[in-house]
Formats: sequence, C-alpha cells, structure tokens
Amino acid sequence: QIQLMESGGGSVQAGGSLRLSCAASRKTYNDYCMGWFRQRPQKEREWVASIDKDGNTGVTNSVKGRFRISSDTAKDTLYLQMNNLKPEDTAMYYCAADRGYCKGGYCYCPGHYWGQGTQVTVAG
Repeated sequence: QIQLMESGGGSVQAGGSLRLSCAASRKTYNDYCMGWFRQRPQKEREWVASIDKDGNTGVTNSVKGRFRISSDTAKDTLYLQMNNLKPEDTAMYYCAADRGYCKGGYCYCPGHYWGQGTQVTVAG
C-alpha cells in the first residue's frame, strides 16, 4: 500500500506559476511510474505528466513547454512545476503511482494508488 499526499495548490492569476508536490509514504520512485492527473470542472480525469523509474518523462500536449515533472528520490517526492498558467488549467490535480513506463514522450502509467488531490485555480 502506498499513501500519496499532494500539496502546493492555490489560486493564481493567468501567467503565474505554481509547484505541486506529492509525498509518498514509502520509497516508490525506483519501482513505480509516478504521475499527475487533473480533473477540470465537468470533465473527465485526464493525464497530465508522468515520470518512470528510469527517469523518462512525458507530458500531455496541452501543457507541453509550460509544465515540467520531476522527482527527488531522496525525499520520495514528486513535483509538477507549472508555468504560464491559463484559466483552462483550473482543476483538481492528483498524484498517482502505478507500474508502467515512459518512452519517446509517451507514458503508460494509468494510476493505481491515488492522492486526495490539490486544487489549482487560475483567474483570467
């Protein structure tokens, strides 16, 4: 069992930045693919970015060039740096862990363990 806890959400103006963090209850980054998903109002949950156990990453096209995923394995913490935020980035952001991989910018990390989410609100 893995517990995940997100933090770092908040309210910002369009063009601003936030960094989300996800702390894991035990070491995960050597075994699991870690990722971020989001659920916008009246929308299905969607994949945002992932990083696999080998450090390969992928991000969805809508945030490419603005969001960056990284991990600090010593701290068992996952990050999502979000720059140039847009109102359409407003969503609940979730951290997830699963067996999977990233290759060529594409990730198969569907998410098995989930955090409770952190809200990001971008005012336009």
